[in-house]
Amino acid sequence: MDLVHASRIALAEALLAAGPDAPTLCEGWRSRHLAAHLVLRENSWLSAGTVIGPLSGRLEKKIDQLAESARRPESYTALVRRFRLGPAKLSPFSLPAVADAANISEFFVHTEDVRRARAQWTPRVLDADYERILWRSLTRQGSLLYRKAKFGVMLALPDGRRFAARKGDNAVVITGTVSELMLHAYGRTSKSLATFEGSEAGLRAVQGFTPGL
Repeated sequence: MDLVHASRIALAEALLAAGPDAPTLCEGWRSRHLAAHLVLRENSWLSAGTVIGPLSGRLEKKIDQLAESARRPESYTALVRRFRLGPAKLSPFSLPAVADAANISEFFVHTEDVRRARAQWTPRVLDADYERILWRSLTRQGSLLYRKAKFGVMLALPDGRRFAARKGDNAVVITGTVSELMLHAYGRTSKSLATFEGSEAGLRAVQGFTPGL
């Protein structure tokens, strides 16, 4: 199975189940804002606003406009279905190599942004191949995600595999399933079930630090 496509379907289903006005872990966004972001990310040149500062205001305005148009259940469903269909043929995201590199972590984290914003949630049990690909993505992005840490960071899976995301003093070992490590690394620290080991100074530092892009 194409795991990127399967991740897209899982995210679309989570959004549809939540409805247009459900909370998410993305600050200031309801589920309709997240759906709008996902559609624009793959289909609009304004998506460059995520990395190009001068465009960020225009991107946020467009997200708000699209989210506002999706307040009603039927218009929200249409927006989510638009995301579920995938990018337009001329979008860079239609290229398999781009989709594989850019979407696997994006779709996983945003699915949890919807699921874990509820009062009651449980971690998903993931397919072994999915976990393997998520770990590969995390080890590729980990150094970037923890680049601002003022302490060393070691990411550890329960099976003993480790990745040094950042070298430094007062190193902290962050242990958990790949799901929990992904959520911590992408800044969803309060909803991650990862555990920490290290010196007192390191543990104080990690509790006050939010990683992410």
